[in-house]
Amino acid sequence: MTKREFHGVIIECVQGNIAAQPDMEAIVNAANAELQMGGGVAGAVHRGAGLGLAKECRKLAPIRPGEAVITGAHNLPNRYVIHCLGPIYGVDEPSDQLLASCYRNALRLAEDNGISSIAFPAISAGAFGYPLQSATRIACNTIFDMLPDLLTVKQIRFVLFSDTDRQLYEQVLDEVAAA
Repeated sequence: MTKREFHGVIIECVQGNIAAQPDMEAIVNAANAELQMGGGVAGAVHRGAGLGLAKECRKLAPIRPGEAVITGAHNLPNRYVIHCLGPIYGVDEPSDQLLASCYRNALRLAEDNGISSIAFPAISAGAFGYPLQSATRIACNTIFDMLPDLLTVKQIRFVLFSDTDRQLYEQVLDEVAAA
């Protein structure tokens, strides 16, 4: 795990399970429109949180691509789960703007709720088919653009499926920071 600091915010990339980040105040769920259990990230988050999360989510669904909502974390070791509906690549357009909106809206919810640490998965890069390289660049650029405006968020973690994904995120983050 490599930690970098930009504008007073620590950004790190790790390989792991988004539902197993006990030191993060909030985790982000790559949700489906109905905010229910699914595969991948949504499945891991709902399995970890238990039935209380599904019940809380029912009142907030459906959401549209690019939107984010916040719930309690229930049985997860975090205080909050921020649910984002990423775009399905090739279906939801403009996909790049919708994906960037996921990250912006999640960070705004974190700021609005006084959250100091947040962990993101690679939104839309799994079952939603977004090419990982493009999704990574959008995620890093969007977060980097928001750093000067973050007052309460002091730690951002990308939790990635494989070590290869983690290395890509670190490389792109370095490129974005150097630009």
